[in-house]
Amino acid sequence: MPKLARIETDAGVERGEYEDGVVTVDSGTYDVATDEATLRAPCEPSVFYCVGRNFGEKVEQMDYEIPDEPDFFIKPPVSLHPPEQPIPYPAFSSELTYAGELAAVIGERCTHVAEDAVDDVIEGYTILNDLDCLDQERRTARKAFDASGPLGPVVDTDVDPVGLEMETHINGERRQHDNTENMFIGPREVVAFISERFTLTPGDVVSFGSPANPGLVEPGDEIEIRYEGIGTLRNTVGARD
Repeated sequence: MPKLARIETDAGVERGEYEDGVVTVDSGTYDVATDEATLRAPCEPSVFYCVGRNFGEKVEQMDYEIPDEPDFFIKPPVSLHPPEQPIPYPAFSSELTYAGELAAVIGERCTHVAEDAVDDVIEGYTILNDLDCLDQERRTARKAFDASGPLGPVVDTDVDPVGLEMETHINGERRQHDNTENMFIGPREVVAFISERFTLTPGDVVSFGSPANPGLVEPGDEIEIRYEGIGTLRNTVGARD
C-alpha cells in the first residue's frame, strides 16, 4: 500500500489505500472527487513536532543563524486540519502566513531511535502547511492554534524523503521552490533527535521546516503545496471570523 488516506463516508471515518483519487477501505471503494466521500487528514497526531530554520535560502532570507541541532516547536492535536477544506482565518490575527513542509508520520511507538533505524518506525511521509500568525508574540501564540496544521492529502509509504522537489503556489503563482536535499539537518536525523526527548506514538507528525518565501495569505486565496511523489495539499483561506 504505497499511499494511505483517510475518508469520511456514511459508514464513518475509515483509512485505506489511495490511488488516483480513489480510496479503498473496508466498507468499499470511494472516489474523493464526488460527494460520496470526504478526504480527511491522513492521520490523527497526538502532537506535531515542527522544525524551523532548516533550509539555506530560508535562513539567509530571514537572517537566522544556522542551527547546530534541530530547532523545533510543538503544535497540539487541535491544530490538525484536513485537505481541500477552507482554513479558518483566525479572528485574533491579521497576518496569516503559509509554509510548505515535508512531514513524517510515525508508524509505531518508539523512543531513542538511532538514525539508521528511523525508516523502521516511520509509516511514511506527507505534507504540512505550517500556518503562522506573524502579529502574535512568541512562537506558541503564532503557530499553535486551531486548524494551524493543514495536513495531507495522503501518507506515502514508499518515498525517500531526501531529494524531493517541492513547490508552493498561491492562486496559481509559484511562491516556493526547493529540494529536500537542501535541508541542513536531514529528515532521519531530525526524527532520531526528537525521539531522544519524546516518546513518539503512531500518527504523530514530525515536520522538517519550510523553504524560503513563506508569505501572507488573504481570505479567498488558494494554497497548493506539492511535494514530488506525495501529491498536493490544497486549501483555500476562509473568511475572517
